Amino acid sequence: MSLTLTRIYVPIINAGDGAGEHPTQALLDLFTIQEELGRIDGLNIAMVGDLRFGRTVHSLTQLLTQYRVTLDFVSPEILRLPMRLINDVRSRGIAVTESDDVADVIETADVLYVTRVQKERFGDLSQYEAVKDSYAITPEVMTRARRDMIVMHPLPRVTEISEAVDDDPRAAYFRQVENGLYIRMALLAAVLGKIGE
Repeated sequence: MSLTLTRIYVPIINAGDGAGEHPTQALLDLFTIQEELGRIDGLNIAMVGDLRFGRTVHSLTQLLTQYRVTLDFVSPEILRLPMRLINDVRSRGIAVTESDDVADVIETADVLYVTRVQKERFGDLSQYEAVKDSYAITPEVMTRARRDMIVMHPLPRVTEISEAVDDDPRAAYFRQVENGLYIRMALLAAVLGKIGE
């Protein structure tokens, strides 16, 4: 069997590929941080949850290497960020810490980016059951967070952020979803040649 490569002359938008990447989400996440906090450089960004399979985390991490940030990764051992990404981030001179406890980052985070543990990514459901409730961002946890920090989540959520946090003004995830509409509209307009008309 031979493989023929063909060039295509139309724009392609990667809207997510399984447990790999999610570039459009990374763009809206970056936009949300900028809108909420007014800057990217100098921020301490903590990513919590399923970092191994979390395609949103993979893409956002790579995008953030273009800025002067500090990155904290919090996950159970079996859901750690892939080492190739950790090595890439460190090779760009970005300070990285890894932990398995939100308490290690909650007081210093400007952004708490939370992801769900994705049941569908586990071949062995006993492993999922062991880690599914590793983290829960509750009002009690939020009492230790900075008053000007934000909590983000690509949604949907399960139990990793309590619904009681929804009324906290630092809960940015619903505004984040709205930003997704605008960013994706802009991307579609760009590939259709409608920007600047």
